[in-house]
Amino acid sequence: MFDTYLRNTKDRIAAPIARRMTRISPNTISIIGVFFGIGSAIFATQHRYLWGLAFWLINRALDGLDGLLARLHNKQDDFGGYLDILLDFVAYAAIPLGFGLAAASQSIYLALAFLLSIYYLNTASWMFLSAILEKRTARDPETATTIVMPAGLVGGFETIIFYSLFFLLPQFILHIFIIFSTLIFITVIQRLIWAKKNLS
Repeated sequence: MFDTYLRNTKDRIAAPIARRMTRISPNTISIIGVFFGIGSAIFATQHRYLWGLAFWLINRALDGLDGLLARLHNKQDDFGGYLDILLDFVAYAAIPLGFGLAAASQSIYLALAFLLSIYYLNTASWMFLSAILEKRTARDPETATTIVMPAGLVGGFETIIFYSLFFLLPQFILHIFIIFSTLIFITVIQRLIWAKKNLS
């Protein structure tokens, strides 16, 4: 919901550092980042929540850095954008799974299954819509991302907040899973309404 504004703010802050990083490729940053995401999930299984939170936030920082590096050093390409989103989903799936494995509770397993199912639905809601918009050349030339994706209630910023809450309030993980799943489902409905209005 706040992604565009926050991305522009983040880019202004990080640009001086990124301009000096001429010897590392954006794809390398993406790959390093996913190891932090997987590490965060492993810490979740061990109830080491502060380490998990730290690794999650490093993962998100590196995810923001790879695209900025690509833009500043003219290294943008379709494979890099594809790799970035693919590795994002590795972290997005691994971390809730880590909490589910650590909890060993049937109710949390069910909430985890619901969350991952909603992820699947959400992914379909924007990936196929993105392909249609690309076919219709609906890309905004000013966009900072590889793909076209209409905004919704839950975006990258909201995901960072909720995943951070996983680590900060693990005793409420069941409730957070349910609330987050519900908000993602509302986002899917928003995109469906948007598509009906704009694609019919």
